[in-house]
Amino acid sequence: MGKGVKTAVIGGVFAVMVGGAGYGVFNIVSALNGDGGTSGAAAEKKSGPPGTDEVKETTAKFFAAWEEGATATAASYTNNDAAAEQLLTAFAGDAHITDVKITPEAAKGTTVPYTVKAKVAYDGKSKPLSYSGKLKVVRGLTTGRPLVDWQPSVVHPELKKDDTLVTEQSASPPIEAVGRDGSVLTKEKYPSLGPVLDALREKYGEKTGGSPGIELVIRHTAGNAPDTPLLTLAEGEPGKLTTTISASAQAAAEKAVKRFAQSSVVAVKPSTGEVLAVANNRTDGFNAAFEGQAAPGSTMKIITAAMLIDNGVTSMNGPAPCPADAVWQGQKFENLTGMEPNESATLANSFMRSCNTAFIKLIDEKPLTDASLTQEAEQRFGLGQDNWKTGIVSFDGSVPEVSGPDRAAGAIGQGQVQMSPLNMASVTATAITGTFRQPYLVSPELDDRQLAQAQGLRASTAAQLKQMMRLTAIQGTAEETMAGLGGDIGAKTGSAEVDGNAKSNSWFTGFRGDIAAAAMTEEGGHGGDAAGPIVAAVLRTDG
Repeated sequence: MGKGVKTAVIGGVFAVMVGGAGYGVFNIVSALNGDGGTSGAAAEKKSGPPGTDEVKETTAKFFAAWEEGATATAASYTNNDAAAEQLLTAFAGDAHITDVKITPEAAKGTTVPYTVKAKVAYDGKSKPLSYSGKLKVVRGLTTGRPLVDWQPSVVHPELKKDDTLVTEQSASPPIEAVGRDGSVLTKEKYPSLGPVLDALREKYGEKTGGSPGIELVIRHTAGNAPDTPLLTLAEGEPGKLTTTISASAQAAAEKAVKRFAQSSVVAVKPSTGEVLAVANNRTDGFNAAFEGQAAPGSTMKIITAAMLIDNGVTSMNGPAPCPADAVWQGQKFENLTGMEPNESATLANSFMRSCNTAFIKLIDEKPLTDASLTQEAEQRFGLGQDNWKTGIVSFDGSVPEVSGPDRAAGAIGQGQVQMSPLNMASVTATAITGTFRQPYLVSPELDDRQLAQAQGLRASTAAQLKQMMRLTAIQGTAEETMAGLGGDIGAKTGSAEVDGNAKSNSWFTGFRGDIAAAAMTEEGGHGGDAAGPIVAAVLRTDG
């Protein structure tokens, strides 16, 4: 009898486990098959997009578990259990977010918009948190179950791969960044300065005398990007940080880059190296203006022309024939469609028309070697030595010593040559003054930084480069773009082909008085088509 009762009890318990704790069994299966759901033996596998009822039911269960802080259960309704559970756990734990209420809106197909309202509480301080998000419901690859398509942005729209959420005392005190005229620089007024201001705060917050507050931040665990603040629970005391930014130039740069997707611009003061403006129009928050690495196209001809002059190959008024094509070690190079050949062209003429073949033909002249362009870039223009200290992370340009077809390609800004708009603005500044002055955003006196040094150009070389850039702006490829700009002006256009892209990158660099600016956009076309108008807009300011 006792034996029978024991068996019955065990049987009853087993029945409860199967019928009432099915999610436990589901989680085990989920862990085994990697996308949740029941096995093929338990249910027929469905295909096609999830239906309306499936979308509604899946999101309702996911949201309910998220609200309750049942992170493992919520994660089980996604197609990436492990990643979802880790971030949802951080949401409740490291980020100290409680009282979560999620309100879904009407689904648009398999996409569901929603609003999250919650509270962030830490060290006796609390504040409400509210934001909108959206998710998509898909079918599990192995089970056919409807599941939330897991992305970090499901938890918060600003989260990307390898990001997490943390609430704590600020790693760096806040700063009040001001421009060269004392005007306050904020993300609200100058949106594309956001990543720059975050980087400045991380580096200089403790040096400006401020005190930290308490914040909810996005922590970027990949790379060296600074935390992105989302919510301030307790204000810190900001320290004042003076930058070199010009409010008028920055405002013009911000407006100009909005015209073209994936565009960046930098303006510098050639007489000092001070950065006057830095702006980006990008969806990823990357400061491509300072850190971008891309082939600069024909803007590189400024450095190549300097190399030709410095090595006695030719001069501004010396020969630089422009044939229809040129062959270098088996690779054929051509000019832009429609360019008329000119066998009697001078260097100035080939420069202002941006004749590729003229530069290709001349790089074979003695005493030039595979190292000549690299030496010119490093020794004269201060590029490629990884020693710029601008105040934040920046790329110093790269002109590697190469042989074969890449040597010829490098002369016209293709091949292995890589630059950022910051680099090319600096190249223009060096070209027109003859002196390399490393660009910087924050005075080196604040933290005793040693700025990079370079030999610079001979006065005669700089004078020729400046005059060739003037001719380009007045009657060459930059004439239309620079029209209407008064004063002493000059420019160089460029376009660069990028592997895998149907359109070329557009480059443009120019100067007006004591302002030099360079821009790059992935919008495509020749330099004057997209990057040119951005630079011209910045040059119209007083700097």
